[in-house]
Amino acid sequence: MDPVTARRSKPWISPAADSSAQTQKNFDMLISTIIPVLNEEQLVVRCLRQFEAQPGGWELIVVDGGSTDATLNLAEKVGSARILTAPRGRGTQMNVGAASATGRIFLFLHSDVILPKGAHHLISKAMADPTAVAGAFRTWTVPEKPCGPVLAALLHLADLRSRYTSLPYGDQTMFVRAETFRQVGGFRQIPLMEDLDFSRRVRRLGRVQILRASVRVSGRRLQASLVRYTILMNLFPLLYRLRFPVRRLADFYGDPR
Repeated sequence: MDPVTARRSKPWISPAADSSAQTQKNFDMLISTIIPVLNEEQLVVRCLRQFEAQPGGWELIVVDGGSTDATLNLAEKVGSARILTAPRGRGTQMNVGAASATGRIFLFLHSDVILPKGAHHLISKAMADPTAVAGAFRTWTVPEKPCGPVLAALLHLADLRSRYTSLPYGDQTMFVRAETFRQVGGFRQIPLMEDLDFSRRVRRLGRVQILRASVRVSGRRLQASLVRYTILMNLFPLLYRLRFPVRRLADFYGDPR
């Protein structure tokens, strides 16, 4: 289906911004934030409203993959983002969002992720290094519903990967120079591991910075099936590197959103 333009077409400046010279300098680097969604009515408003407390120049682009719940209506009511539609699939949706983005930096944000304070400054500083072509954050997984201390500790096993890997995953909220994104041809149309595949191709062009700051990632999938999801997160990347067919991995994984 063709992308559908939405209400806002101009870059959105967070009301948290001040008038200092440094903040104004940061405005000069517009960050296009692309958010792929599918049936995320419980999280899309929280995701978009986090930018009300994030100084800097942001262009917010929500790309819906065919939601059947209230996701689109809720996103439109927030009013801070341009809403597009695309065929279902994170890679496809993010490519559609990037095609309409106008910033010099593209940031790919999952709807269940919250950026750290001062994210615009952190990204701008990282991209001021001419040798860096892309970057990402560390992760800190938080429970969506109350859980005991043992389960809470287990949730953070997923965060270890973000501290030792040099190839960021999608939940680490990757950001990349617009020209680099176009140079590698964006995300490939594969059903799974599009983020790891993208990271590998981007790293061939320059340095990928993993920032020390962490994004807060919802533990909803881990809480729903901790053992299964932990195995998948650690085993599937290895199988992918060993060239196990991605279509078979997707069949085992289930709905990757």
